[in-house]
Amino acid sequence: MNYPLISIITVTYNAEPTIERTLQSVKDQTYNRIEHVIIDGCSTDHTLSHIQRYVERNAQNRHIIRVVREPDKGLYDAMNKGIQQATGDYLVFLNAGDKLHADNTIEQLVVHSDWQTGRANYAVLYGETDLVDTEGNFLRHRRLQTPEELSSKSFRSGMLVCHQSFYVRTDLAKATPYDLHYRYSADYDWCIRIMKRAEKRRLRFLNTHLILTDYLSEGLTTKNHRRSLFERLRLMAHHYGWGTALAEHLWFVVRAIIKR
Repeated sequence: MNYPLISIITVTYNAEPTIERTLQSVKDQTYNRIEHVIIDGCSTDHTLSHIQRYVERNAQNRHIIRVVREPDKGLYDAMNKGIQQATGDYLVFLNAGDKLHADNTIEQLVVHSDWQTGRANYAVLYGETDLVDTEGNFLRHRRLQTPEELSSKSFRSGMLVCHQSFYVRTDLAKATPYDLHYRYSADYDWCIRIMKRAEKRRLRFLNTHLILTDYLSEGLTTKNHRRSLFERLRLMAHHYGWGTALAEHLWFVVRAIIKR
């Protein structure tokens, strides 16, 4: 039986402090059929040295590694380049500082997808996420819990599934590039559009009930929190209407005050 090839896409730019644990996380996977696509935006630090050592260490390994180093127009443009390079059955983004939760994460993901039975036809495989600090230490479980039944309407309440725990069928991803008009929330928009496209084709979503990712909490959206909120408001209004968008953002504010 041909098990699925999983494409893991890592986008880097001057990621020397955090890239090593991401690379090691992929290298340590027990699953055989992994393609690691690394898109580097011409880093000026020692990121590429880490990547080169990683490639050398994997010279006899079973994983496929593809490295592209070229300028890009920003994070989401680089992620589109990663999608174009991917050849797997499913793809996921695991950027510098993030890691797969356990050495057998991909193996367990495939087991839960029923691939062995020949019945697997899921558009998205998804699961839970833990947050870690810049040293990779556990901080907490992600507050937003994944829904048991996922749909494009689920994200009216926010991004309930972390982008790094959202495995997408590659053919759907290639037909749905990131919208570069969004600077901070293109991943949120992308996930919604992926689900809408899948629903039109009556494809299913699978909750694996697994913790899939240890996610570095200091991302682009976190660093630009206020501007990302305004962008997400417009994005939610586009997908769900202004009434829903305003009501949900009011709840975000109330929830933040309660937690102080």
